[in-house]
Amino acid sequence: MGEEETKKTEPKPESSNSVSDQPPTEPKELEKQDPVAQDQDQDQQQQNKVTPPPVQKVDSAAKEEPKDLADRDSVLAQVETEKKLALIKAWEESEKTKAENRAHKKLTAVGLWEGSKKAFTEAQLKRIEEKLEREKAEYVEKMNNKMAVIHQSAEEKRAMVEAKRKEQFLKVEETAEKFRSSGYSPRRFLSCFSA
Repeated sequence: MGEEETKKTEPKPESSNSVSDQPPTEPKELEKQDPVAQDQDQDQQQQNKVTPPPVQKVDSAAKEEPKDLADRDSVLAQVETEKKLALIKAWEESEKTKAENRAHKKLTAVGLWEGSKKAFTEAQLKRIEEKLEREKAEYVEKMNNKMAVIHQSAEEKRAMVEAKRKEQFLKVEETAEKFRSSGYSPRRFLSCFSA
């Protein structure tokens, strides 16, 4: 058993050495990639070096070694895609937040603009209403004065008509008194209308 365990540990360092012994073309490829991807690749390499795979039996380890490499590559590819997706999601959230903040600022500015314009318009309306009220009061006063002048004029005309009527009554009474005292009967001024 002790020999099997030593055999198990020996192939694993070889696989970690094979990962660390990369051909010189791979670092050039890493330099071509963006810095985030380089950091991710370096992190993956360090994790692969640091964490040893689980200990297995010699027979099963020999059979599953090509499978482990394929699994490892697929897991690395999956981790890489998950990182990319996480970066994309973070970027998307950041952009959405920025757009939301911009929209909020603009909506606030529109609200302030609307409030100031409404206040200005309401003040204008109030000034116009006050002006109209003053004009209305002036017109009402003018009309009341006109009505008073008309009433006064009518009273004067009534007084004149009444005075003329009284004067005519006095004249008729005087004439009737003369006729009574002299005994003459009144003449008709228009004989054509008399019967």
